[in-house]
Amino acid sequence: MWIIVLLVVLGLVFLFAELLLLPGLSVGAFLSLICYGGALYVAFDRYSAATGAWCIAAIVVLSLIVIVISLRAKTWRRLSLEQKITSSSGNDVSAVSVGERGRSVSRLAPVGRAEFGGRIYEAKSQTGYIDAGAEVEVVGFDDFSLIVKPIK
Repeated sequence: MWIIVLLVVLGLVFLFAELLLLPGLSVGAFLSLICYGGALYVAFDRYSAATGAWCIAAIVVLSLIVIVISLRAKTWRRLSLEQKITSSSGNDVSAVSVGERGRSVSRLAPVGRAEFGGRIYEAKSQTGYIDAGAEVEVVGFDDFSLIVKPIK
């Protein structure tokens, strides 16, 4: 009898996983049906038709309960991420203007770091490589980095 209970419980777990974790893949539903079929086979084969009928009723009722619980909004709220992202992806390059001069902190080959007004920004060389410590001038912007050229 314990094998029937185990197979039904595994079927319920796979059904729950299908509804919450693997929607659209049908892997959980397929495994759930295999477990349910195994439980019914054991119930009808080793026991009686009455035990098989009770097993069918239990599977239907328990599956409906799992479906209702997993599709409730409260269940989805518990599993959803509610954190707010407050970080940023880099320095705000709007504090630097075109024509501003600074120096390269690392070698720009063609990307590196440059210092402008005491703050360090990611910089891209407009032409070739720029050695560390060289004076550079901002000529433009590219997403979150500065485009610079060397000052001769």
